[in-house]
Amino acid sequence: MAHIVDVSGRECHLYKDPNAEFLLVQPIDEHDLEVLDQEVEIIKELSDKPFSLAAFMIKDWNQELTPWSAPPVFGKIPFGSGAEGTLKFITSQLLPVVQEETAHVILGGYSLAGLFALWASYQTDRFEGIVAASSSVWFPKWIEYAQDNKPLANTIYLSLGDKEEKAKNPVMAQVGNAIRKQHEILKAQIDNTILEWNPGNHFIDSEKRTAKGFVWVMNMMDLRKAKNIR
Repeated sequence: MAHIVDVSGRECHLYKDPNAEFLLVQPIDEHDLEVLDQEVEIIKELSDKPFSLAAFMIKDWNQELTPWSAPPVFGKIPFGSGAEGTLKFITSQLLPVVQEETAHVILGGYSLAGLFALWASYQTDRFEGIVAASSSVWFPKWIEYAQDNKPLANTIYLSLGDKEEKAKNPVMAQVGNAIRKQHEILKAQIDNTILEWNPGNHFIDSEKRTAKGFVWVMNMMDLRKAKNIR
């Protein structure tokens, strides 16, 4: 079970292992919170690596996780430019509280939180690994940004549901081509990246998809460390 702590006014759900080799950081909303215990259990089932998870609540999903303003894609809520503030919270307030000195930090998330994790990898080298599960790479002008920049993380996991590109919304329907393009861009820039396809649309198995991403990144980082030793 998680230990709930307040970090600078944000509710943080912390799963703490004193022997953690990895610190997983994840922005979450109410739905993510409902399945967070299951996500942690799936990670434990798939991996024997000791880890801690710090999941913090996002109050305004469209505002706090997007790097620049954009008009609404569904409904009437536009996208803001609050990603910079959220990243600053992680690096300057959250990590000093929850990070063990030797733990490798992996930032991950689902949907817009996955896009945020990707964007953060271009801003700072604090995250060795990135999990972008079913990430919103359909976001306006995102692929152009990815083409013009290089991530600072050395291990990046991408995934998408195989029915997500069949969405009725014409903007969101671009996600399939966008994630393929994102993967091609990353393959030319870093050694460790993968695009994994999951069955179903965007609204199922978020905890399973995110957990699989964290496990893949931890495994790849271990392999990278072993190669460096040799």
